[in-house]
Amino acid sequence: MTTLRVIVDQMVAAHPGGIGRYTHELTRGLIAAAPSGCDVEGIVAATTEENYALIERSLPGLARLHKTSLGRRELAAAWQLGLRSSAMNGLIHAPSLLAPLRKNNHVTGTQVAITVHNVFAWTDPSSLSPQNIAWQKAVIKRARKFADAIVVPSHAVAAELADIDNFGDRIRVISGAAAESLQLPSDADARARDLALPERYILTMGGLRPRKGVTELITALGLPGASELPLVIVGGPEADDPDLAAAVAAAGLPEDRVRTFGHLDDGDLAVIYDRAAVFVYPSLASGFGLPVLEAFTFGTPVVHSDAPALLEVAGDAGLVVERDEPIGYPHRLSEAITSVLDDSALADRLSVSGSDRARAYSWFDSAQRVWQLHADL
Repeated sequence: MTTLRVIVDQMVAAHPGGIGRYTHELTRGLIAAAPSGCDVEGIVAATTEENYALIERSLPGLARLHKTSLGRRELAAAWQLGLRSSAMNGLIHAPSLLAPLRKNNHVTGTQVAITVHNVFAWTDPSSLSPQNIAWQKAVIKRARKFADAIVVPSHAVAAELADIDNFGDRIRVISGAAAESLQLPSDADARARDLALPERYILTMGGLRPRKGVTELITALGLPGASELPLVIVGGPEADDPDLAAAVAAAGLPEDRVRTFGHLDDGDLAVIYDRAAVFVYPSLASGFGLPVLEAFTFGTPVVHSDAPALLEVAGDAGLVVERDEPIGYPHRLSEAITSVLDDSALADRLSVSGSDRARAYSWFDSAQRVWQLHADL
């Protein structure tokens, strides 16, 4: 029996985020796509019994869950020093930077693939804490020395990573996909009422960090001739966030023009995507752009920036806005949004092309490529 051990710790991190969802979906795919005679086990840092049960419940078919004796922070430090237990031998797949990297893997027959979702520690350090930057740079330095493969979600990240250091031919591009659980629920109307969604609205996702471009979007909606539809922000700032209030006021928008939601379950998120008149992803830098694929899944027209990863993922299924000349970026966003909202033929075309594009990505396919990667190694 060949066993692939996946580090699933991010699923129960304090803030799982996009990497937590990625870990969950990829591991489910790996279980479903396991070749004959192969199985999947999980590795998690010491945590609560509730978290162990959550992982096992969320990953049906997982052969075993290895529970380390160290908490997440201590485990990361130990692995950075090259320490690991016998459970860390064999085929190891890390869906994040948390990975047991050390020399002499060939002695135990161990191979480790690590996943680098972005290189913001180099390209956008202002969005990270100094501790996070130092940790990411240290792990990627160790990955250059000891990882058997480095998985990235897009060719854009592959190019950025290759510019940082020489990884030879170990970089492999394996993209993600929209979560299979992101489905429109049967009680969509009731959920829309509970969420108090406007009849028509513009949707975006992300906080107010500069690379997200959300501030530019808010500015765009305050320009002369801009759409007057309300803006809904998912996964962004709290409604009483002073930075949000300042951005809204600077744009000359009424306070109630912008609605914000924090973490939503998949049912509520599906409803919000499905009912949006247009989804706008103005990100100035991105590693993959999963929200674009999620919006495509619901046939929602998408306006997005020309960040390389977004161009790669979206193909020609979205309406692209150039980021060059930052002063004019909000104006170009406003024009693109208005063109989609005022041109039903354009909106319909984007809806159809987006739905087609979303079908090109699946977690099962991604999982098969991961299995093939480890077979190649």
